Amino acid sequence: MIRVLRRILLWVVAVSLTASIALVLVFRWLPVPLSSLMVQRHLTGAQQGGQGYRLQYTWISLEHMSLSAPLAVIAAEDQKFFEHQGFDVEAIKKAWQANQHRRRPLGASTISQQVAKNLYLWPGRTFVRKGIEAWFTVLLEGLWPKRRILEVYLNIAEFGPGIFGVEAGSRTFFGKSALKLSSGEAALLAAVLPGPLRFDLAQPTDYVRGRARQIEQQMKLLGGPAYLTKKIGRQTMPATTR
Repeated sequence: MIRVLRRILLWVVAVSLTASIALVLVFRWLPVPLSSLMVQRHLTGAQQGGQGYRLQYTWISLEHMSLSAPLAVIAAEDQKFFEHQGFDVEAIKKAWQANQHRRRPLGASTISQQVAKNLYLWPGRTFVRKGIEAWFTVLLEGLWPKRRILEVYLNIAEFGPGIFGVEAGSRTFFGKSALKLSSGEAALLAAVLPGPLRFDLAQPTDYVRGRARQIEQQMKLLGGPAYLTKKIGRQTMPATTR
C-alpha cells in the first residue's frame, strides 16, 4: 500500500512539474491572452460592483512601448531587476525585519515574482502559495530572458479596476498609446502599482503625484533610456519627456 501511494505521489509530482514547465515555455513566445489575476477579477467583479466590472486589456510588444514605460516600473518596483536571479535577497531580509513591527506587511517581490504570481497563481500569503510562486519564479528566470519577463509584466500589471497592461492604462488615463508615453506619465502609471485598486489615476492624490516625481528622479539616476537600451539591446522604442 505504501509503495502504491509513493508511486501515485511521484506521478502527481512529475505531472505537476511537467505541466508547470510547459505553461512557462508556451508564453516564452506567445502573447499572454489572460492572466490568473484577470480571471479572478473578472469572476468576482471586485471593486466594480458585480456586473459593472469590465476588463480592459490589449497585448503589445516592447517595441510598441515608450522606453519610459519599462524604465519607470524598474525604477519603482525592482531596481536590481537585471542583476538578481528572480529574488532580491537583501530586500527580503529588510522586509522581514521591518514586518516584525508593521501591521501592513512590507513587500519585497521582484518583477519576476510578480509575473509568476499574477500570471499563474492566486492572491495569498500562505507558505504553500509562496512556495509555488518561488518555483514559477525559478522557471521564468531559467526559461525566459529578462526582456521577456519585463514585456509580460508590463502587459499584465494592474493599473486600476479592470485595467491591465500599460497599453490599456495609457489609453484610459492619458488618451494615447503606450508608444507615446512621456517619462512623467510612465512614472504616474508606475506610482499606482503597489495599490492599483486604492489609487485612482483619473484623480491622482498628492501622494501619487509625489511618488511619481520620486520615480522619475530614480529613472534619471539609473541612467535614463540609455540604461535600458544597454540592458535589453537596441530598441525602436522612443523615450519621450514631459
